[in-house]
This record gives sequence, C-alpha cells and structure tokens, in this order.
Amino acid sequence: MHSPSTYLRLIGAGYVLVREGVVSMLPPEELPPAMRFIQKLARPFARRKAMNADRSDRLARAVERLGPSWVKLGQFLATRPDVVGAEIAADLSMLQDRMAMFPEAEARKEIEDSLGRPIADLFTRFDPPIAAASIAQVHPAEVKTETGTKKVAVKVIRPGVRKRFRKDLDTFYLVAEMQERYVPATRRLRPIEITRTLEQTTKVEMDLRLEAAALSEMAENTADDPGFRVPLVDWERTGRDCVTMEWIDGVKMSDVEGLRAAGHDLDHLAETLIQSFLRHTLRDGFFHADMHQGNLFVDPAGTIVAVDMGIVSRLGKKERRFLAEILYGFITRDYRRVADVHFQAGYVPAEHDPASFAQAIRAIGEPIHGQSAETISMARLLTLLFEVTELFDMQTRPELIMLQKTMVVVEGVARTLDPRFNMWKAAEPVVGSWIRDNLGPKRLLVDFRDGLEAAVRLGEQLPQLAARTEKFADEIDSMAEHGLRFDAATAEAIGRAEARHSRSGRIALWVIALALVAIVVRLY
Repeated sequence: MHSPSTYLRLIGAGYVLVREGVVSMLPPEELPPAMRFIQKLARPFARRKAMNADRSDRLARAVERLGPSWVKLGQFLATRPDVVGAEIAADLSMLQDRMAMFPEAEARKEIEDSLGRPIADLFTRFDPPIAAASIAQVHPAEVKTETGTKKVAVKVIRPGVRKRFRKDLDTFYLVAEMQERYVPATRRLRPIEITRTLEQTTKVEMDLRLEAAALSEMAENTADDPGFRVPLVDWERTGRDCVTMEWIDGVKMSDVEGLRAAGHDLDHLAETLIQSFLRHTLRDGFFHADMHQGNLFVDPAGTIVAVDMGIVSRLGKKERRFLAEILYGFITRDYRRVADVHFQAGYVPAEHDPASFAQAIRAIGEPIHGQSAETISMARLLTLLFEVTELFDMQTRPELIMLQKTMVVVEGVARTLDPRFNMWKAAEPVVGSWIRDNLGPKRLLVDFRDGLEAAVRLGEQLPQLAARTEKFADEIDSMAEHGLRFDAATAEAIGRAEARHSRSGRIALWVIALALVAIVVRLY
C-alpha cells in the first residue's frame, strides 16, 4: 500500500515530464490508447523552449530537475533498450551524471562520521571537490607515507541521498505496478522485477565499501594482464560513506587529441581495451559495467586505468558458455547450433520450434558475412539477437542486457580511437582461447572436477539431510494421527484474516442489496 505522498510525488514527476516535453516525444504507436490520449492532452502544457529542443536535451533537463534518484533511473534504463526502446535508451545513455557540488564542510563531516577519526588525522591535505555526481563527489587529498606524501582521490557519499532514494523508489514501484496492471503487453518485461534490480544495484552503489571491494577484486583478476589496471584502494581511509584510492595521472580516453599528443598508439589502445573487457567477461565472469570514456584513463606508461566501479556485473559459467557458443556459431555460420544453445540454456520456451528459431538467427547472421570485418559490430550483433529472441518469448535476462550495453559502450570507445577498428580480429585471441579451453575436450575435465566437488559438498551435508528427513517424517506421522495444528500466532493471524474477509463480504452484500433496492424502486 502506497502513501498519499507517493502519489503526490508521482504527480509532481509527471508534471515535470510534461513541462519538459518528454511525454510528447514518446512514440505514440508504442503506447496504449489511454496513454496516447494523455499524450495529446499533455502537448499544449509543454514549455515552448522544451518542444524546440532535441529529445536527448529534453530528457537531460527533466532528469536534472527531478533529482539524483531519477538520474540513476535514467542511467539504469539506458541499459534496458528492451524496456524503453533503442532510441530512448541511446538518449538516456548520453545523460551526464553531473550534479551540483555539496559543501566541503558536509563532505568532511561524512568522512569523519564514517571513519570515526578527524580529517587532520587522516589526510595531510584535503582539497575542495573537483567533480560531483548523483551518488557522490570526489575530492583530491594527500596522505602521509614513509617517504613523504602521496596524492589520493577521496569519493564521498552525497548527504541525504539514501533517504531521498528510498522515497523516490516507492514512486518507481508504483509506476511499475500500474504498468503491469494496465499495460498487459509489458508484463513480459517484468517491470516490478526491473525496479527491484534498480533498488539492489543502487543500494550497492551507495555503500562505497562495496565499490572498494570491486576495485580490489578487479585488481587481483587483472594483476598479470597487459595494459590494463584499476586504482589501488586505501582501506585505512575507506568506509561506508567514503572510499580513498590511488590518484591517477593520465589522459582521459575521451581526449583523443590529448592521447595522440602524449605519443600513445591509439590502435593498440583500442585493441587492449576490447581484449581486456572480453577477458574480464569470459575468463573472470566479472566486469566493469560502466566503461565509458569518462571512466577510462591512459597513464604515462600507456596502461589503461578504469575508475568508478560503482556499477559492476557478473556472468555465471552457463552465461559465459552461452555467449562464447553464440559468437562461435555466428563465426562458423552454424545457426542451428546457436538456436540449440538458446533452448539448452532455457532462454527460449521449449514449445517453440528450434528450426524456426534457427531460421530467424540466419536472418541476422547471413547479412553479417557479406560485410567487411571492419564494419561488423559485435554489440550490434547482440542487439539484433535480442530483438529476434523477443519474437520467441525469450524472458528478459538482466545480466545479458548489461553485457550487451557495456559491449556497445566499449566498442564505441574503441572505434573513436580507431574508426576502422576490426573488432573480430582483436577479439579472436581471447575468445578463441576461451572456446578451446571451455568448449573442447578440456571442458569435460572441468565439468568432471566441478561435479566431483559438488558431490563432496553433498556428502558433507548428508548427516544433516538425514536428520531433517527423519524429523520431517515424524511430523508427517504426527499430522496423520492428530491432525494439522497451528501455533498461537498463526491461529490469531488466520482469525484476523477471516474477520476481514467476513466484514468485506458483509459490505459487499449490503452494496448488492442497496443496488437491488434502487433497481426495484426505479422499476416501480
């Protein structure tokens, strides 16, 4: 049950979206009749300046007015073109997560409260913020070392952001519930489940200890990788509301001319970026899910350094095999194999015909084989694949959508460095090696080892399972002899529920009776 304030916040958000022309820009052919009618009513209330702006500018302005929680919602929906459509997802992906900076005094208080120590004990110098986003802002600082001092970056949570997000989240749930109730076609996309995923990912992002843990895990995974690393974490100065990490001196990947002026090999950087992302995805099953140009630096040694790991994603072994087999199937033009993988993974319902699905896959693969390698986009391939699978009732797979979104971004960054970048040539060493190790004879050995480990774990649990089974059997015998019994709390709860149903039933009967009386009076 939602509070009245939730409905008021929804109305307020709707007003902002109308005024900024966002409602007017929605494609009417994709809206239900009631929404198309509302869209027509809303058009005259949009600001004239907003109506003359580009669609992405309207979205940016509306999100800026609505606040930090809506920025996170926009960024999250940018990863879900299956929900909002490819064009709106592209506009949302351009949202700049830049908010007004909050006072330095508040940042200092957040740090001291989180770490339980005064700023003077933690840092030899603490400077004003240089950047602010919806969740946190970043301060340059210095810490004392055995040989002197070193510069660090301190990320501090925005005061009050958790409370604000909890309130706005209730509004998001209300919208999701209304969508499932009144727009049946969208139930396949599971709007409430999507909102629950947003809630979980944002809660994780708001605990900066978890970002520090992600940086630490990625550092271990990539310790021996050529040309890629992440900043080191200063755990002594890291808590729930702040994370301190190594300061990165380098050139942002968005500054292509700066990279060229620094003498970096742009073609090599593009290749390293793609291969690093694929290693993280296939080898580790753990990847940075926000690898846009603003989060990627190149240090003086030519190493790519990825920062801001508030958003990460994981792929299980099944999903990694699924991805590799799809890529391998398209490369070898074995479309039936690609179709079979979807059915074996349980992604496409069994009632569909594999041969028909393979035919749809062929419609994607054959045009690709007619192109030069430089023009083939792996991200575009996955996008087309998800569009086709929708026709065969494939349920939304958030982890695969996040993978596809990140691949779009990473591939885009690589092509800004080298417009003629050959994605498949760069990917082959990593994908080919993984396929040989995990889809060939070696896979059988790995599966056998995993099965053996699972059997050992099951054997360790056998005594507890036997005890539970015996207890359950005794309870069944007792129920058969004495009947089913409830504890006092359960009995009381059932009584209250029955009372409510009885009252509801009596009210319904009175309403029916009064309606019948009214009909009789009208007839006579």
